[in-house]
Amino acid sequence: MSEDVRNLKTALASIGEPWQPHRLVSVDDTDVKVVKLHGEFVWHTHPDADELFLVLSGELTIQLRDRDVVLGPDDVFVVPKGVEHCPRADAEVHAVLIERRGTVNTGDAGGERTSPLRELDRP
Repeated sequence: MSEDVRNLKTALASIGEPWQPHRLVSVDDTDVKVVKLHGEFVWHTHPDADELFLVLSGELTIQLRDRDVVLGPDDVFVVPKGVEHCPRADAEVHAVLIERRGTVNTGDAGGERTSPLRELDRP
């Protein structure tokens, strides 16, 4: 049904601030989120859930304790559950995140960067 179609570019254009994921859609117990990233996030883990990053534009570095993973447009990387990581974007990045429903953006770290999952405005 056409009223259920979502557009990534339109969704991203509606996001004003970085590090505030917005739910694009849900599939079973998984959320597909869009997010703008800029700067360095916080070191954290998601003890019970994997986290998939799909970069749409820009360059994103996923810092791990033993290495850095650099993602460009159309690159995908999965941070396995329990792996400590810290995303960093030296310039604005547009990305899709796929996570288990209820996953908090700062994982086990908490703090001021914790953002409630926001819903996109429906057209």
